[in-house]
Amino acid sequence: MAGLEALHSCARAALSRPQDALLCALHWELVRHGHRCLGAGEQPGPDERESELLPAGWEANKEVYTLRYRSVDDARELLLKAIMVEDSMILNVMDRSSQKVADVTLAVADYINSDNLHDFHKVYKNMEELRTRIASGIIAPLRAPAEKAKKEPVAEKKDPDSSQDYDPLRIPPQQPAGMRAPPCPVNPFAVGGEDLDPFGGRSGGMIVDPLRSGCPRPGIDPSSGIPGRLPPGAVPPGARFDPFGPLGAGRSGPDPDHLPPPGYDDMFM
Repeated sequence: MAGLEALHSCARAALSRPQDALLCALHWELVRHGHRCLGAGEQPGPDERESELLPAGWEANKEVYTLRYRSVDDARELLLKAIMVEDSMILNVMDRSSQKVADVTLAVADYINSDNLHDFHKVYKNMEELRTRIASGIIAPLRAPAEKAKKEPVAEKKDPDSSQDYDPLRIPPQQPAGMRAPPCPVNPFAVGGEDLDPFGGRSGGMIVDPLRSGCPRPGIDPSSGIPGRLPPGAVPPGARFDPFGPLGAGRSGPDPDHLPPPGYDDMFM
């Protein structure tokens, strides 16, 4: 209020109508929100400069007030017109750069005591309400939106089994591509243990099925490729795949054929 009081004191001689005092309050609110007055009228005059004070001749037109403002960051230039209609003041403010327009209608008697135009401590009333009306009706609509860094939402990894497009015929990979099965500790004394104690749940029978006994092996994911047979990506992920040969051929470990001669790899035997 100290700035408005100084402004009121400077413009006291020109205050002849209640709307003059109301325009002083409006002018100061624009100054408080980072604007400076350039001058009166729609067109610039000679030797104009930005000021927090009202320019000379601001109250000369008894029908409409016309003032021009510029923001301190030079981002906006405002053209303000205040027109009296009976006992109300219609404010029209346009941002010349963006062509945005804001309008507010104020009842002069709600904010000005017409009997005390020259007494600053008595002339204004309901100032908080007036500030709110100006801020929400003029300042906010004309203010450019603040540039905020948009954070891209992080895409969540979806479990293919829990997806809404669940396909009951799709064969999910038993193990992600590129991962190896954990090493299986080999116990040389476990061989034959299952034959000696068939009900003890032990492992290590005399007949060894390399695919179903001993240490479990990872499942085959055809989409990751089959060494020596299919390159990676030849089978689409999740597609049904019927192997066209023994998938165990060429991999380390015992031969997948049941009891073949050692080192003999012939699927037609």
